[in-house]
This record gives sequence, C-alpha cells and structure tokens, in this order.
Amino acid sequence: MRLAIVLVVAVVVAGVAVDGAEGAGECGRASADRVALRLAPCISAADDPQSTPSSSCCSAVHAIGQSPSCLCAVMLSNTARAAGIRPEVAITIPKRCNMADRPIGYKCGDNTLP
Repeated sequence: MRLAIVLVVAVVVAGVAVDGAEGAGECGRASADRVALRLAPCISAADDPQSTPSSSCCSAVHAIGQSPSCLCAVMLSNTARAAGIRPEVAITIPKRCNMADRPIGYKCGDNTLP
C-alpha cells in the first residue's frame, strides 16, 4: 500500500516538475523527480540500511549512477523526499548493490557516497 501511495505522489510531483522544466539539468533533459520514479524498486532498500536491494533496484541505480550528479539529484529530489526516502540511507544503495564503478567519496548534500 505504501508503495502505491508513494508512486501516486511521485507521479504527481514529477508531472509538476516536468511542466516547469527547461533545458538540461543534472539528469539531462529529464528532471531528477522524473528519474526518481525509476527507483521505485528501491523503496525498501532506501528504508532499511541493512536490507539487500533487489536486482531491479540495482539495475536502476547502476543506470542512473553513471552520472553521480544525477544520482545525487534524484536522492535529494522532491519525489524522494515525498516518498520519505532518507538520503543518508539511499546513498548506501550503490555500495549494497556491489556497484564497482560507484563514485566513492562523491559529496551529495550532507552525505558522501561510501
């Protein structure tokens, strides 16, 4: 049920963000709020720092993580905030997915990628 509510909120927030988007940002032409929707499979991993992320979560994080600034923007996005995502937990997902090419030490807001 929580995931359904999160997705509805995320779609609404992303729709508003896309209406106001101009030019390219951290995630190219897509807003960080829209890209955040791709991380829906990560909702439990972003809630529990001890959980093992699903393979679909890790695939999404790996794709988005090719751009550290995009990954950071997504973790700090209005969509993530509305979903109750804690950046200090979400930022650990690339490591928990064993993402070898993660940007270790990349500063994201008040957090640093482990």
